[in-house]
Amino acid sequence: MQRTWLRRTVMVGGVVLLAVALTILVPLWVPVLALVDVLRRKWRFPLCRFTSFALLWAWMETLGIVGAASLWCLGMAKNQRLNYQLQAWWTRGVIASLRWTVGLRINVEGAPLPGGGPFIAVCRHASLADSIMSAWVFVTHSQLRPRYVLKQELKMDPCLDVVGHRLPNYFVDRSSNNIASELKGIEKMAENLSMGDVAVIFPEGTRANVEKRRIALDKLRERAPERYERLQKLKYLLPPKPAGLSALLAAVPQATVVTMWHSGFDGMDTFKGIVRHLAKSAVHVHVKVVEHQRSTVASGEAFIAWLDAQWTAMDESVSRHLGDPAVFQHNGGNHG
Repeated sequence: MQRTWLRRTVMVGGVVLLAVALTILVPLWVPVLALVDVLRRKWRFPLCRFTSFALLWAWMETLGIVGAASLWCLGMAKNQRLNYQLQAWWTRGVIASLRWTVGLRINVEGAPLPGGGPFIAVCRHASLADSIMSAWVFVTHSQLRPRYVLKQELKMDPCLDVVGHRLPNYFVDRSSNNIASELKGIEKMAENLSMGDVAVIFPEGTRANVEKRRIALDKLRERAPERYERLQKLKYLLPPKPAGLSALLAAVPQATVVTMWHSGFDGMDTFKGIVRHLAKSAVHVHVKVVEHQRSTVASGEAFIAWLDAQWTAMDESVSRHLGDPAVFQHNGGNHG
């Protein structure tokens, strides 16, 4: 839905209706889904857990829209400080909802210290929760103000749509033939990036899975054989697309670059994948953030080789981490 008023009317109405309906029908859907889980011998009750999160998420969306509407009524809709506070509250609420319903635990290693920046964060993309999780890390552990390069499809989320347009985010049209215009939009998003700010981008462009990886590597083999040779052994990540990150780096030459990988959301790139994972275990996520001083980040043609090297290293780290079942026992870390 391209028309803003129509999209927001439909999606806000739908979310409010979902919140009210799931609340009223709790006596119905809880026993029905529990019975289905039992008949399927899913003793962790994944359908109940997933629907319980949907209920809490719908109310978080509803309350977030109420908050955004309240700022508008008070004439403060353009107050970025208040909108960042609303974003932080919503992010913490969604993560708390995941903790209560699916047993989410996040172990964070290496988050930037508060008071730093500006930062450009280059993040792995593996699940539906990546943008929320990364925002939670930067807000909770580093007291940073995150701004995002997001795909246009995320406008269908009412809070991301309304508050996301009040803050300096950029919604990329991945179907656009005007690549130059999209890159200018990314550069504009990074304007005035300063201390306490972090611009976040997911260079893979979409959530990773086996089929997408195969297709992406096949394209690289045809179009950029030298990159294919560097990236052909990727097991978990997708080959990164350098153009958007390059535009960010050019727009903020003084920014410190951080790379962020995580493990634990693997296989949760679809709703079906999420339910399948919940049937097996709680969601335990390990996040690793690494800072790179700008002088160590290559430029020009060498930049693509630098990015590929970072992606290869992150893929190897994810592989090692997923092969170590004791990692949450021996790592104290920070938990959410």
